Amino acid sequence: MLVLVAPGQGAQTPGFLTPWLELPGAADRLAAWSEAIGLDLAHFGTKADADEIRDTAVAQPLLVAAGLLSASALGTLQPGAVAGHSVGEITAAAYAGVLDDTTALRLVRTRGLAMAEAAAVTETGMAALLGGEPEVVLPHLEKLGLTPANVNGAGQIVAAGTAEQLAALAEDKPEGTRKVVALKVAGAFHTHHMEPAVAALDAAAKELAPADPRFTYVSNKDGQVVATGAEVVARLVGQVANPVRWDLCMDTFKELGVTGLLEVCPGGTLTGLAKRALPGVATLALKTPDDLEKAAAFVAEHTA
Repeated sequence: MLVLVAPGQGAQTPGFLTPWLELPGAADRLAAWSEAIGLDLAHFGTKADADEIRDTAVAQPLLVAAGLLSASALGTLQPGAVAGHSVGEITAAAYAGVLDDTTALRLVRTRGLAMAEAAAVTETGMAALLGGEPEVVLPHLEKLGLTPANVNGAGQIVAAGTAEQLAALAEDKPEGTRKVVALKVAGAFHTHHMEPAVAALDAAAKELAPADPRFTYVSNKDGQVVATGAEVVARLVGQVANPVRWDLCMDTFKELGVTGLLEVCPGGTLTGLAKRALPGVATLALKTPDDLEKAAAFVAEHTA
């Protein structure tokens, strides 16, 4: 059984879209999306530097566009399940047919702008803690006033909070934690700092007419399967200010009997987690079009 997954913010790197735009029709699709959302996705995906694409309002639509372009390059797929990490949930929702591609890009543009505005109120950020046991790490974060914004499994928890709180964490790591790594994001996402963005996203969501997912859709909120489009969209709204439970998503992949995990562009982060948390599950990350041939074989193997 194949699960198709989409990464979240921080996976982007300068120029990562360049080779994908050489595929037939890709540049035209990206141009149409760019016009629809008022953002030059081709520029940011090919020519912009790391600081420019770190901007939340840019990174989020860029990631969704990349995910949809790379998945469509594989042709018609019938995955057993779909899921995305943070903003990748919008990619997954579009792939599952809950939203059409242009509507998904418009929604993520609203999300990115609203979250960037919320992040500008206070200097905040996120840092990944590698290693350590949750029963030790979580109380330590609470002591420092930090939120476990992403519980990713495989020995990784992402803390979010103010610059001062993150500086304190760097000086005072929880026992058993090997490393604290600052993330390439511009705010404390999935925390109370993002509450102002929820209202903006909720207003945008009220204008949507979501369809029910065509494939099993696994939600970040609690790792549960969501059967209706309305519930998918409601969870996308609330997700902005609440933790990502990717650990529970991976637990559900196990329960569903997933044998192969394919991560769309810019792949790597979620396959890395799966290699540690899902022993026996094969993984493949789409990074460039050079990966498409082996991805096609991978899809055939795990959807047979």
